[in-house]
Amino acid sequence: MPSLPAPPKIGLLKGLALTLKTALKPATTAQYPHVKPDLPPRTRGVIALMEENCTVCMLCARECPDWCIYIDSRKETVPAPGGGGRMRTRNTLERFAIDFALCMYCGICVEVCPFDALFWSPEFEYSTYSISELIHERDRLRRWMDTVPPPPALEVGAETPGEIETGLDKARKQAEDQISAMLAAQRPAGDTGTDGASAATPAVDEEPHVEAQVDQEVYDQLMADGAPERVARAKAKAHYVRTERTRIKAERTAAEPGSAEA
Repeated sequence: MPSLPAPPKIGLLKGLALTLKTALKPATTAQYPHVKPDLPPRTRGVIALMEENCTVCMLCARECPDWCIYIDSRKETVPAPGGGGRMRTRNTLERFAIDFALCMYCGICVEVCPFDALFWSPEFEYSTYSISELIHERDRLRRWMDTVPPPPALEVGAETPGEIETGLDKARKQAEDQISAMLAAQRPAGDTGTDGASAATPAVDEEPHVEAQVDQEVYDQLMADGAPERVARAKAKAHYVRTERTRIKAERTAAEPGSAEA
């Protein structure tokens, strides 16, 4: 009597079921480069350099495990801040380069920088046919700053960092000085007001406080010119504050009893 054929293995049935299940699903092919990938916010693409913050402390180059950061500097003599002191010597950045052919993207240089001169950018499209072109000099590292995303917003109720408060106070003081100088140049010569005191330099405590808002016209113009959104928004806010303060100052000057319009 002939023997019956053996039943199929269970593994074969599972494989056929998986094939049928996969065949009924739509394709999930990524259409790169026509469709850009949705990258995580902390993507490590390329390192950007804020040259103005670099003090040539060499900490990033010393801590780099791959020795792919090259820094050259020179010493120059500068006067003491405020005047009246002896000349001081400081290091000036001559060269800052990163060899991305050696970099392993560990992020140690970004973490150890004490002056916030290095930032991560999510930009990753900088491949080349020559390995020598993977050495990015400081001019190219500076251009990567335009692709660095803005920092995340502070939590509700969190205190503003001291560095930001100091920077805002300094910028506010500079804006007040510029407005005072502009009003002094516009005031006729010899006009000292009713109390005999010069009104060209108003007191700091009388400076108008203006809430920063985005000047939509300036913002749209900058975006049309190709400026990054973060830069365009900052410049539009600064333009709005300057315009409003100038307008308020002009109204106060016109309302004074000793003004020409009174």
